[in-house]
Amino acid sequence: MDGYEKVGNFSPRTDLAIEISNALKLDRDDSYEIPGVEVKQKALEEGALAVTKVRILNTEGEKNMGKPIGDYITIESNGLKQNNPELHEKIISVLAEAIKSLLPEKKQDQLNILVIGLGNRFATPDTLGPKVANQVFVTRHMALKAPELLDEGVCYLSSFAPSVMGLTGIETAEVIRGVADNVKPDCIIAIDALAARSATRINTTIQITNTGISPGAGVGNKRKELNEATIGCKVIAVGVPTVVDTVTLVSDALNDLISHMLKQAEHSPFYDVLKDLTAEEHYQLIKESIYPEISDLFVTPKEIDEVMEYLSSIVANGINLAVHHGMTLKDINKYTY
Repeated sequence: MDGYEKVGNFSPRTDLAIEISNALKLDRDDSYEIPGVEVKQKALEEGALAVTKVRILNTEGEKNMGKPIGDYITIESNGLKQNNPELHEKIISVLAEAIKSLLPEKKQDQLNILVIGLGNRFATPDTLGPKVANQVFVTRHMALKAPELLDEGVCYLSSFAPSVMGLTGIETAEVIRGVADNVKPDCIIAIDALAARSATRINTTIQITNTGISPGAGVGNKRKELNEATIGCKVIAVGVPTVVDTVTLVSDALNDLISHMLKQAEHSPFYDVLKDLTAEEHYQLIKESIYPEISDLFVTPKEIDEVMEYLSSIVANGINLAVHHGMTLKDINKYTY
């Protein structure tokens, strides 16, 4: 997805539409609506789970958000990064419904779905895509060799993890386009690790969108876009933020420090200077101060290895339930574990 670093309406790097909309609403009245954008929020499980739907309606909304017209569904829960099987099942159900709502309709035959696991399997925070690709319930080979074994509620699903250009020397979009030309899917579901604006969203947020994806955009390594125009079929992107950039972390710490200093130093000669600093000025000040030593570093939690196992299982099973609508989670686990 497109990394967002807008100057007019400032927001540091993020792949999340919800963070961009929140930044645009900052210091606005609660009733303010972003022109061309519709935002709906819903809390579930007594607040343990939240779903936000951001819909970019037109070119005005596209310009304001810096993202393509389409739907962006965000699922938030601290339980994503915790060993909580009961809550994970509920999150899987919500995720499955979100993916299902974006799938193309097909009245005859079964959907032909291609799952693409983007990312570098040798870099832990970037292994979400390859791990999910290994855990989805693939059926296309059975559909080709023994179609009588598949029930009506099971789609034709294939999966592929193309790795990254730094390891293959091949543009990821070119590899995927070649596979898609042969598989001819009705829809591609692409999974990738994302970057977030806020550290609180790391490993606690899932974004689903029907606008495609731009691998590596959130960390400033943008590759060719994967969308209907470039691939030839609908592309649904599912991503989880697993990193945040160092400048954002330091900038947030500075904001907190300044807020504390302002409370303590209303009569200080530095008061007027500090209170007039904008969020953009905070960010740029920190970026220039720590450049080039650590300004391009990205940070991930120390327990990322364990959390990645939870996340990959949740995302894979959300996809499984969405596309294999005739199967339950219990049915799927018999074949994928």
